[in-house]
Amino acid sequence: MSTNLTRNFSIIAHIDHGKTTLSDRLLEYTNTISDRQKQDQLLDAMDLEREKGITIKSHPVTMHYRAKDGKTYKLNLLDTPGHVDFSYEVSRSLAACEGAILIVDAAQGVEAQTLANMHLAMDQGLTIVPVINKIDLPSANLPGVYRQLEDVVCIPREEAIKASAKTGVGIEDILEAIVTRMPPPRESEDNLLRALVFDSVYDAYRGVVSYVRVVSGQVKRGMRVRLFATDETYEVKEVGVFTPKMQRTDTLETGDVGYIIANMKSAADVKIGDTYTDTANPCKEPLAGFKEIHPMVFSGIYPVDSSDFEALKAAMAKLQINDAAFTYSAESSIALGFGFRCGFLGLLHMEIIQERLRREFNMDVISTYPSVIYEVTRTDGEEMLVDNPSILPEPQEIQEIREPLVRVFIMIPGDYIGDVMQLILEKRGAVEHTETIDDTRVMITGTLPLAEILVDFNDKLKSMTRGYGSMDYEHAGYRAANLIKMDMMIAGEPVDAFSMIVHRDKAESRGRELATKLKDVIPKQLFTVAIQACIGGKIIARESISAMRKNVTAKCYGGDVTRKRKLLEKQKEGKKRMKAIGRVNIPQEAFIRVLKSGD
Repeated sequence: MSTNLTRNFSIIAHIDHGKTTLSDRLLEYTNTISDRQKQDQLLDAMDLEREKGITIKSHPVTMHYRAKDGKTYKLNLLDTPGHVDFSYEVSRSLAACEGAILIVDAAQGVEAQTLANMHLAMDQGLTIVPVINKIDLPSANLPGVYRQLEDVVCIPREEAIKASAKTGVGIEDILEAIVTRMPPPRESEDNLLRALVFDSVYDAYRGVVSYVRVVSGQVKRGMRVRLFATDETYEVKEVGVFTPKMQRTDTLETGDVGYIIANMKSAADVKIGDTYTDTANPCKEPLAGFKEIHPMVFSGIYPVDSSDFEALKAAMAKLQINDAAFTYSAESSIALGFGFRCGFLGLLHMEIIQERLRREFNMDVISTYPSVIYEVTRTDGEEMLVDNPSILPEPQEIQEIREPLVRVFIMIPGDYIGDVMQLILEKRGAVEHTETIDDTRVMITGTLPLAEILVDFNDKLKSMTRGYGSMDYEHAGYRAANLIKMDMMIAGEPVDAFSMIVHRDKAESRGRELATKLKDVIPKQLFTVAIQACIGGKIIARESISAMRKNVTAKCYGGDVTRKRKLLEKQKEGKKRMKAIGRVNIPQEAFIRVLKSGD
């Protein structure tokens, strides 16, 4: 088919604004799927995606649409992941398109992620078609959304298409806008093969399947191709398109979106954003925009039952084959035994991996407190990256520690602006500026340490704004901070599972909070147990678990008081000796309760 009749587009939206439902309606309207294949969230293959209502793994699909002008167009929809953790994958999917459908919820209006994704699309120079979805809702506020589109997104209201993906209203108007407003793929002058990899999956029988957009040239079975990032060459075994299932074709040509199967054994062999070229007649340089994906959040994952270590190792290897952004390496903890230090793109990515370990591999795991990567300059001038509190040098050996920052964009009703600003300040952040969106909502832009938003920031934001607050963030470099390592000692023994890197100003409150929590979960011993939070050799917080009381005088039913005193003195000596040599065995349940509830 001529490239003039091809359109490549993505759908971008805030979470739960109807992106997946709209893609279902487009597939139905273009008869890409039969009635027998129909189901909700068709492009979301994982149960986890369906339950959470988010797209974790993108799924492209090719549709054919006969437009009002009588021509049949080939429409390539590149579905995009729907969370900030996967923003690089979203940018690569958008780089493979010429246009984007921007969905705005008629009831909720423009949200933080709507703006973030729109800016990503504008950076790629895409044609944006705005769609106001869910117009059938009783709470739909069309005048307000029109005003937001013009004031915040700077799109004239006349360009917006009113639709309801649930009922099918406006679907034809959207398809007509795609073929009339969005430009076709551009032809290249040299016609050399350039194919952008925007995603990949692992197939147990065929190896790695690369999802590609052919920017120029053509690729067919039997060709030898090269990847720029790894400089490896492969023979193409199969090419094809998605309908939405994989369908083999003879070739993929300029403007086509499809897949390439070469003899690759792991998802790490092909990197998202990389470029395929022909080894016989290669292009000189790769397509712009490629960068390596590095984990941003680290956590220790341990099996609850230590005998499951090998099974956990095998499960992680299988997950990594399909997800190159997930990294793991073996580590051991005195308290938790053998486990793995794992790297994730963000907190949602970490949650997904843990949930998949539980569901798909039936693994019962426990995770340690999540941490980020710190840049450390030692006094001898050596630079090092620290993702685990246990490898942080001693305080006297550290010249400077720098922590990663994020720029956050928070959209909230104006009534809650004071509370949210207070929350940002509590988390060691700074408000850069506020912007009025409309009569009721404002957007706060601020800078925060990544470590501070990892655990409970979003939960607190949602609860204080009664669910109306939305947040998006982007990475904003590193900043020097007064950070220290805090250890928890139980009966004089440090417990590495509870060690963490914290800001000096917050160390005392954090230590007291953790000590109180441990006091509740550690069982009583026959001697008094001290729970201490310490920095270096200095104790900053302490709780004590009182000794179990045994009435040794119960058998004395008469006689002189000296008999009772003698027994009590003997008990006192025993307790003193036990305190000197006794050890506290912390039960696994205590770790699970503290690390899961404390997160």
